[in-house]
Amino acid sequence: MTTVVVVRKNNQVAIAADSQSTFGDTALGAGFDAQWNKIFKSHGSYFSISGSAAHDLVIQAALKKSRALDFSSRVAIFESFRKLHPKLKEEFFLKPDEEEDDPYESSQLTALIANKHGIFGVYSLREVYEYARFWAIGSGHDYALGAMQAVYDRDDLSALDIARIGVEVGCTFDISSSLPMTEYLLDLGQDDD
Repeated sequence: MTTVVVVRKNNQVAIAADSQSTFGDTALGAGFDAQWNKIFKSHGSYFSISGSAAHDLVIQAALKKSRALDFSSRVAIFESFRKLHPKLKEEFFLKPDEEEDDPYESSQLTALIANKHGIFGVYSLREVYEYARFWAIGSGHDYALGAMQAVYDRDDLSALDIARIGVEVGCTFDISSSLPMTEYLLDLGQDDD
């Protein structure tokens, strides 16, 4: 469970995430977790995964093994996750079963991606969305979405300011999210190294 947000405003893209991991009724906060950053960089993009804690290391390892992936557009991201899905099953033992009437096998994850091309979301059946303004995932996403909607049009707030507000509000109201947060900012159309 988590609160992760992406924001696009004034030619900038921000991604931010809380730091708490939750195992049933047990919360693992940043003070106890040596690796609490939920955002990682790969293939010129920032990624954050929601769902099973195992997904983080699995996706990082799968991306390292698959150098020829493209995250520059909605279609490219779809193709990249389509190529990753069999590897997740064969090499990392993903169990793709969810609902009996699902039209496709599940990848069992939800991810937000931020890069110089924009902000994107990937869902369990490999659905890919490109967001024009902002989005959030995780158990605190409803709170974060409401907070970001309320402040997005303010001229005095940057993409990073709005992302911070989203995560802070998610952490205030969601019992499975807590501060501190991690955040990254980049300009659209420019590489972030």
